Formats: sequence, C-alpha cells, structure tokens
Amino acid sequence: TYGIDYEETFSPVADIRAIRILIAIAVYYDYEIWEMDVKTAFLNGRLDEDIYMEGGSDVVFLILYVDDILIMGNNIPRLKEVKDYLGNCFSMKDLGEAAYILGIKIYRDRSRRLIGLSQSAYIDKILKKYNMHNSKKGYLPIKVKHDLSNELCALTPEEVAYMKKVPYASAVGCTRPNVAFAQNLANTKLDVTSFCDASWQCDKDDTKSQTCYIFVVNGGAVDRKSKKQTTIAMHSAQAEYVAASKAVMEAVWMRKFVGDLGVMPSINKPINMYCDNSAAIIFANEPGIMKGARHFLRRYHYVREQVETGEIKLIKVHTDDNLADPFTTAFPRGMVIDHAKGIRLQLASSFMHTCD
Repeated sequence: TYGIDYEETFSPVADIRAIRILIAIAVYYDYEIWEMDVKTAFLNGRLDEDIYMEGGSDVVFLILYVDDILIMGNNIPRLKEVKDYLGNCFSMKDLGEAAYILGIKIYRDRSRRLIGLSQSAYIDKILKKYNMHNSKKGYLPIKVKHDLSNELCALTPEEVAYMKKVPYASAVGCTRPNVAFAQNLANTKLDVTSFCDASWQCDKDDTKSQTCYIFVVNGGAVDRKSKKQTTIAMHSAQAEYVAASKAVMEAVWMRKFVGDLGVMPSINKPINMYCDNSAAIIFANEPGIMKGARHFLRRYHYVREQVETGEIKLIKVHTDDNLADPFTTAFPRGMVIDHAKGIRLQLASSFMHTCD
C-alpha cells in the first residue's frame, strides 16, 4: 500500500482490554493458555516481506507485550508447532502454562471453567517499596460521605510535581477499578453485555458530571471506564446520554475486535447496552430534534446512528441493577459487594485456594 512504511519498527504492546477479552474467551472454550518470553527481544527484530496464510479450523492467538507472549488455542500440537517456530527464530524462554502477565497473577480451575486475575502480590510489592505495607486496609474504594474540591488540591508547584509521581498508576487497577480481583465464569452462552451510567453534576467546582461504562464477557468485566465529562450537562438525561455515547464508541470498537477473532458468533447481533435513564433511551431511539435535546452537541448523537445501524441496542434497566452505578457514586459496603458479584469480582484471598 502506498504511503505505508513496512520496515518501520516498534514494540508491540497489547491493549489490556484485548488481553482480558481473550482470556474470557479462552476460559469459555477451555483453550490452552501458555506463556513465553523473548530473550533480548530488541536484538531480534527483522522484517523482509509480508507473509500471508490461509486460516483453518484450529485457533491460535498470540498476545504480545514487548517481549512477553501469551499463546492461546484449541489444538495442542499446533500450539507446540508455534512455540517451536518462535524458538527457532528467537532466543525464547518457555514458561509453560501462563501464571503471570504484566504483574497480574493468573489462577485457573479448568474443571470448573473458571479463571482469576489478581494483582495482590504486585500491589504488596509496591507497598513494601514505599514503606506502606503496614498501612490500614479498607473495604471501600472511596468513602460514602466524601467532600472533595479544588481546595484540597496541591497548591505549590512542588506539591503538584509530587502528586504526579504516583508509582505504577498505569498498571495498578487493570484487573478492577478499586484494585482487588476479577474473575470470569463460564456462562451458558458467550456474548458481550454493556452497562452505562452517569452521575449528574457530581463535581462541586465545575458542576460537570461523571461518565462510566462497563463491558462484560463470559460473566466477567473486561472493559470499564470512569471519567469526568468535558461538557456541562443541563439535566440528568443529558449526562446519561453523553455517557451512552461514550459507551457506544467503545462498543463499536469491541464489535470490530471480537468480530475479527471469529470465535464469538453472537457478536454479529447488536450489543445489549443497559441504561437506567428512560429519557436518554428515548433521545437515542427517536430521530429528529426533541425539546429536551435541542442543545446537545452533535457528536453525542453518534449513539442514535449506532442504534439505527444495529451496532447496539439500548435497554432500560433499574438503577439497582445497573452494574456501572458504583463507578459514578460512592456506595456503602453492602451495595458495593452486591454490584461486585454482578461482574464476578471478589477478593483474591477468597479465590486463590480453589485454584491452587
């Protein structure tokens, strides 16, 4: 293709969302999950020509993160063939069945089609490094009654610089938002389900709202986000509509990614996206200009187009059953536990012994 530099080099880095999705699929089909490491990876790069091959019934997925490799598939001889090929091309370390990936411990019970991802050991290591291993532990990611404002922010340049040096912030929390544990359980069918929610004008300083969405595959949370909205919503329905539009953008990507894998037939159907605001659902399903949505920015109507084309189906859900709700509002412990069960989250300590 003209304009593409096929000899440009880079370090392949798999998206953590893709890793979680593939692990959930591997559990459903009971795929093998093996791990390899490339020794001195940066000394092995070479590109001569593109190589194309016709796919068969065997499934082999390679997840690359610089020099770490996860290999998944349903045919052991073919997996061994891939491992042997990589070993002949590069100096490789065969780590056998996958136990760690990016500091995430993998626990697996194949007899029950169950897998667990835990960062407890990784977090303990960080706490010890910064002399915080004896700190008091809590059960909630944030207190129910909290009063955060700009007055509590860093004031001097020195304080700002210090706050920016949060260690391992990009890695910690990739298994769950409040850093504990995520697991995927085998369901009766393999599909993608989504929940979206918003907390209207939760920021006291700029009155902006909070967006959250979560995607569930094979019973476990594989993708989620909680972020403050960039525009001020005039009412709660607008905040929910903005949240839905962000979730729909993620849903479109997920349909393309999972569809290309060719192992989830249900992905050809619209993704069910659950929202607890009736007005936002009406805005998404009714074309034209509506009184309550006349002032909406045009880009947020992307959700309408995707509903019309069949990418997603927006469905009403009760607030108590919206699995995205805890990521927009601080809940008491009981409600956090109930919602955590809905996306198969539990403390690693209560799960480890079942897979040892």
